Amino acid sequence: MELWEAIWKSIALGTVQGLTEFLPVSSSGHLTLLQRMLGYDLGGGSMTFVNIMLHFGTLLAVVVVFWKDILALFKKPFKMLGFLVLATIPAGVVGLLFNDKIDEIFSGSSGLFYLAICFATTALILLITELVAKNRKKTSGLNIKSSLCMGVVQAIALFPGISRSGSTIAAGTISGAKTEDVAKFSFLMSIPVILGSVAVSLKGVIFDEPEVITAMGTNGIIGIVVGIVFSAVSGFFAIKIMLKVIGKGNYKWFSLYLVLLSLTCIWFDVQNLLPLI
Repeated sequence: MELWEAIWKSIALGTVQGLTEFLPVSSSGHLTLLQRMLGYDLGGGSMTFVNIMLHFGTLLAVVVVFWKDILALFKKPFKMLGFLVLATIPAGVVGLLFNDKIDEIFSGSSGLFYLAICFATTALILLITELVAKNRKKTSGLNIKSSLCMGVVQAIALFPGISRSGSTIAAGTISGAKTEDVAKFSFLMSIPVILGSVAVSLKGVIFDEPEVITAMGTNGIIGIVVGIVFSAVSGFFAIKIMLKVIGKGNYKWFSLYLVLLSLTCIWFDVQNLLPLI
């Protein structure tokens, strides 16, 4: 792959990843669709590795925006840190056991159909969340029940098309927690999951599949670095946007967008327009 091609494709992927990681529209779903549309695997044989590294860029955005809250996790009585550990366990278990199988399913011949279903599911989740948020009369602080609920749906959000931020915010809201607490905790929840994914992916590439790095070449590696930078920058702005959206509890436009995206995936699938990668 030529350097200019690696760079512009990385900019596209990185920007999309950053914007969609924190908006309730599923970054993994968008990356899966965009990679199919572009018809290439930037990672020289490992889409999973590239996607995880782009997620690392959005992790940097979370650290920049919430660095004070991150430091507060390690102060007594460590209650919020405990909630975070509890919420991370389901995604960690599901990721270790089924991540490769999920990647196989969504990169296969029926991947677009499953992606369409997941996008539509997220749209429905957001509509329900808006109704609940606007009609509930009292809220509570974040607790074991709400953090565990958010952790379980974060595990389900490993499926591309199921929004991690959207589903975790929905779970926290429906369980009765305050909107502001839910939003902040949802973003903090991304930290251990992304860090774990990056660690496992790097270990696998370095020790088990070093040929992936070799296949990338210098241009591919430069492309990934560029993608990480754009993912971090666009992720920073997406967090700011989402914090305002959550405060208003208005998700219907995201739902409409996801329904249209779901229909687009079905059309691509029926017409057999996108190549497998």
